[in-house]
Amino acid sequence: MKRTIAIGAMLALLSGCTSDRTTIDTSQSLVMESSVLSAGIITDKPVLSVHEGQQRASSQLYNQQEKPVKLHYRFYWYDDKGLEILPFEAPRTVTVVPHGSIEISSQTGNLTASKVRLYLYL
Repeated sequence: MKRTIAIGAMLALLSGCTSDRTTIDTSQSLVMESSVLSAGIITDKPVLSVHEGQQRASSQLYNQQEKPVKLHYRFYWYDDKGLEILPFEAPRTVTVVPHGSIEISSQTGNLTASKVRLYLYL
């Protein structure tokens, strides 16, 4: 009896681990770790535009602190179906000067790109 229960529990655990259900909410265009806010960085959602025939996403970062803040970011591009577009963009690093601002941006030549998500972290 104990063996049957142990096998059943193990199968339930394994079936949960093999689940292939990864849902990405592409309507959330800005993801910022709480440490970024604590460091004094504020920003708005990325703005989409067309630049030289390519999709362009840009966002302005503002530093409200007395010291420079070094942070990392990555733009994720999606098509209308919510699928991430290849090639994946590498994470980048930027330093925002005290009480200053900087524009960050990304471009993709993939014409199926219709949504973007910006992820900011320290």
